Amino acid sequence: MTTHRGYAAGGALLLLALTACGSQTASTPAVASSTPQETSPAASAPAVSPEPATSSAAPAAAPGAYIDYATYTADRKKYSAGKVVLFFHAGWCPTCQKADKNLTSDPASIPSGVTVVKTDFDTEQDLRQKYGVGVQHTFVQIDASGAQLAKWSGSTDGAAIAEKTV
Repeated sequence: MTTHRGYAAGGALLLLALTACGSQTASTPAVASSTPQETSPAASAPAVSPEPATSSAAPAAAPGAYIDYATYTADRKKYSAGKVVLFFHAGWCPTCQKADKNLTSDPASIPSGVTVVKTDFDTEQDLRQKYGVGVQHTFVQIDASGAQLAKWSGSTDGAAIAEKTV
């Protein structure tokens, strides 16, 4: 990497040296001439970086997220603007493992504005009771106040979760 920087710096110095070595008469006409190409707005206007495409449009939805229950409970307000789906996961469940692997390896598959909260099926007994979760690999979509909006089982990726959220 240092070698490439050395070549780039050396090349820039060489270019400056060659430009400075040119005769005054050779460089003067190019600067002083007023050919139509040089007076066109495109040629004389300073270079301006284009604005990002999203600057004039409405803000994009927050990307989807896959977090654990402790992260969610530490700052519930952070996730209240989007959809929250509790994923009752058990480490011993093959379907849960598949969903966990898919959501972890491809977080972009989680729908924009959706937060999937990995919730331990074995230890979160109160939540299981609150939402009537009797089997692992159950998803429960909740609103900002914690009220249940939807409940289902069987999703193993972000697309399947998107189909079930309301």
